[in-house]
Amino acid sequence: MTLVTLALLLLLVRQNRSATVRAGRGVAVHSLRSRMSKVALVVDDSMLVRCTVCRFLEERGFTVETATNGIEALQVLTRVHPDLIVTDMQMPQMTGGELITALKSKPETAGVPIIVVTGRASGFIEADKRANFAVSKDIDVDRQLEKALSTIGGTLAKGQAAGK
Repeated sequence: MTLVTLALLLLLVRQNRSATVRAGRGVAVHSLRSRMSKVALVVDDSMLVRCTVCRFLEERGFTVETATNGIEALQVLTRVHPDLIVTDMQMPQMTGGELITALKSKPETAGVPIIVVTGRASGFIEADKRANFAVSKDIDVDRQLEKALSTIGGTLAKGQAAGK
């Protein structure tokens, strides 16, 4: 099975699970799960990157929501209050930088830790330093995400203790 085939299967399973929750079936299980685990929002227009980051976070106990661009992410944020946001910087419709600006302007999301996922070539420009950590798509993503989580782990623990 190729990596692309595996990524497509993971996406289909995730979409089916989300559709079930949105349709009303399994809502109690979803809300109980959300209270017991940390919630992450992963925003990237690349399905492969989304699946890779989602798998990594789910293996570490996160409940994960996804969006393919900043506009979609803002829609997800109307129903989900994440403990962590992982976002790409270069996306169609609304970039990661624009999403970060929107997040920092709202009191309910201003304190949520942000991990930026970016291509090495695009760099981590000054405006993007509002994020807590940057991960390069070009290098071992799992290792970098592990380092990012351990770096911002204190922030995540405080958010959960506060009842997030």
